[in-house]
Amino acid sequence: MILCCGEALIDMLPRVSQEGELAFAPYAGGAVFNTSIALGRLGAAPGFFCGLSTDLFGEMLETKLSEAGVSSDLAFRSARPTTLAFVRLSDGHATYTFYDENSALRVMTEADLPVLPADVSALFFGGISLVGEPCGSAYEALMAREATSRVTMIDPNIRPSFITDRDSYVTRIKSMMAMSDVVKLSDEDLHWLEGKGDLDTLAGDLIARGTKVVLITQGSEGSIGYTAEHRVTVPAHKVDVVDTVGAGDTFNAGFLAGLQQEGALDKATLAALPADTLRTALAMGSKTAAITVSRAGANPPWAHEL
Repeated sequence: MILCCGEALIDMLPRVSQEGELAFAPYAGGAVFNTSIALGRLGAAPGFFCGLSTDLFGEMLETKLSEAGVSSDLAFRSARPTTLAFVRLSDGHATYTFYDENSALRVMTEADLPVLPADVSALFFGGISLVGEPCGSAYEALMAREATSRVTMIDPNIRPSFITDRDSYVTRIKSMMAMSDVVKLSDEDLHWLEGKGDLDTLAGDLIARGTKVVLITQGSEGSIGYTAEHRVTVPAHKVDVVDTVGAGDTFNAGFLAGLQQEGALDKATLAALPADTLRTALAMGSKTAAITVSRAGANPPWAHEL
């Protein structure tokens, strides 16, 4: 099982009512939640771990997980409210305003971490769940506990407006990236974390710190995969973009599903990943992301749509 560890929240998406009023409609979302849904729709039978609320929005999240074939058995539940993210779209690109104080996600602690069953072979981390406290420390502790024996992947999916202590956040993310077998970053996120420089050099620096596979996405310019031995590029699919909500999250799911289908989702294989396997998994990520951006919201494809 691939266990997705991170936030589930409600995206409040801009809409216009029948009376012509500006409004917001609730949709289940969150970067790591989206990745779990995409993995479920691709037939990977993943699990999801987060602090989930028992409120009406939490029930909506649970329903969406179940519909996609995602197990939430390991999730920590409480009566605290669900995190809300109000979304604004400009030229198809999303910006977010978060309401997260005292939420079921935010207050989760290391004491709430589950004992993982033997069938959990890989863990995926990322998103705003790595920013706030105490949940950020809890997820960092979970990775540290499991990284030596199970595959780990991280996509920070950085939201600068949500980060109040940049130094502490960067320290956490760099520590977790060094523990991870796979790191995925957009080119913008890479420069935000690592500063100026060409992509090859910056990716090489991450590998030198311990990461086995580095993935860099560049929007319409496609994606690049790096290992200590290989550099592989995959072009983006040409589609009419409706919006980019959930694009990177779906890419992550496609890549992980591609590795799983190739029998490469284990630490030994990732330590010496063949170029052809890396290219196949990147292509799977690119294809799934292309379908997502061709329709509104974080609506990843089902396996039959590929």
